[in-house]
Amino acid sequence: MHEQNKASKNLALFDFDGTLCSKDSFTGFIFYSLRKRHIVRQGIKILPWIQGYYLNLYPAHAMRPKLYRAMFSNSDALDVQRIAEEYAEKLLDSLNPALLKQLREHQNLGHDVALVSASVDLYLKPICQLLGIDLICSEVEIKNQKITGHYQTADCSGEQKKLRILEKFNLQDYANIYAYGNSFEDQEMLELANHRFMVGNDADLPKLTHPPSSSYAHTP
Repeated sequence: MHEQNKASKNLALFDFDGTLCSKDSFTGFIFYSLRKRHIVRQGIKILPWIQGYYLNLYPAHAMRPKLYRAMFSNSDALDVQRIAEEYAEKLLDSLNPALLKQLREHQNLGHDVALVSASVDLYLKPICQLLGIDLICSEVEIKNQKITGHYQTADCSGEQKKLRILEKFNLQDYANIYAYGNSFEDQEMLELANHRFMVGNDADLPKLTHPPSSSYAHTP
């Protein structure tokens, strides 16, 4: 019995917010899991950075960790993780039907599928478990059952998406690489792919077929 030719496999990479998910899941998680009084109190503390972000003076990759730290520092990890699992199940209703169908088609064809997102693993991990796909994202730090408010990894956007993908996958193992995104933060990820889809720019999703096992020849 011969081992499957890995070079005949395909890889599909999906961004989450604005791509597979039709809403801002991170902001939604804040409002789902925290009391409004806490959100307002902590938001006031970082108001200059929030204003700078909305005025395009402060970058998103810097704003997300700061907002996360302000909202979740010193929270009980078990409580937040329980709420995150509930949120993940509800968030499935906000998935883009066309992109979800495309993801399922990738799975039906036996392709490797991964979610690649700047959002946090607290709720993305249970979502990926429900969908049966791999996860690359911003990972948060938990110590002594408390959320420290810090990331364990860099914010997973832009160049970090590319680096984390290359760290997890040997792209030479794949005949075709598909990438789905919606913003400039996905550009480096899309550049890794030979089939790309940008929400808002491209009209048609890539057509999926089984590549012939003999059609791929590795070139150095």
